[in-house]
Amino acid sequence: MTFIDRATVQVVAGTGGSGASSFARFKYVPKGGPDGGDGGHGGSVYVRADSNLATLLDYRYRNIWKADRGDHGKGKTKTGASSDDIALPVPPGTVIKDHATGEIIGELLKAGESILVARGGRGGRGNARFATSTHQAPREWEPGEEGQSREIDLVLKLIADVGLVGEPNAGKSTLLAVISAARPKIADYPFTTLEPNLGVVGMSGSRTFVVADIPGIIEGAHQGKGLGLQFLQHVERTRLLAFLVALDSEEPQLVFERLRHEIRSYSEELYGKPYIVVLTKRDLVPADDVIPAIEAPEARTNLMISSASGEGLEELQEILWKLVQEVRAATPIEPGDEDWGEAEALPEPEPDEY
Repeated sequence: MTFIDRATVQVVAGTGGSGASSFARFKYVPKGGPDGGDGGHGGSVYVRADSNLATLLDYRYRNIWKADRGDHGKGKTKTGASSDDIALPVPPGTVIKDHATGEIIGELLKAGESILVARGGRGGRGNARFATSTHQAPREWEPGEEGQSREIDLVLKLIADVGLVGEPNAGKSTLLAVISAARPKIADYPFTTLEPNLGVVGMSGSRTFVVADIPGIIEGAHQGKGLGLQFLQHVERTRLLAFLVALDSEEPQLVFERLRHEIRSYSEELYGKPYIVVLTKRDLVPADDVIPAIEAPEARTNLMISSASGEGLEELQEILWKLVQEVRAATPIEPGDEDWGEAEALPEPEPDEY
């Protein structure tokens, strides 16, 4: 499955139906009063989080979404039917922005949440609405209000408990495959992982947490080099970072410092998240060789593992579970945690006041 994490979509709400200009014509009532009904509301457009989705792939093939217009009013003061609203399904963790201004409209973090992005037009009034004691035979009527139209950007930021951060070939995909049911592509060349992968780690006692394998970060990633910013964004939603440094690296300490620098250059908030250091590929270092130490005073822990032999994996999972529980309790990811400035979702339509 192709991983698509950005899309630009045009949303067009339905226009309201026009009011009717009609006069009652019944047997024995040759000159009845005005009875033109109001037009129906046009359909609105929402964006709704759907837990069954993992990418924005659908919007590669369909980038225009239109709601239907409302029906026109009719005689006998019949109001035209209002059109149904439509909802664009997106994965949880999707940020919605106004394409023209770049303002954030909102963010969907939980399945079932929805945001109004284009409001349907109100139906026009029929001539029955214009009747007064001094104006008993009005012919006035109103056209339906146009529905809102705009372009929106959908940006998916994966939601995970642990984000695996490391240079290409640090062993992130292999580790994810070993500790979870995820099956990322694995090969012995840089940038095997071209898209983020999520895996659920299952432990005894029905304990689970979600791990995200983020594509390799190289020097200058915060400026867009390599796979760059498009994947650093996926680390933002993680609660805990695990910096993976391969023991067969020429200078493991330098690799770790470079990773921390890229994270900090991208986001101070991300840099401040709790983290651990994991030295990978223990099996590639001879037993009698000196294991390099990583100086990381702010790290919660520092340990060595081998995904190939299984060394240290059980300890790693227990440590991650404990830290995830601590961070979940201290900083739950809930809607509204982020500071979006003045941007906000469109208000719900107000009832007609004629």
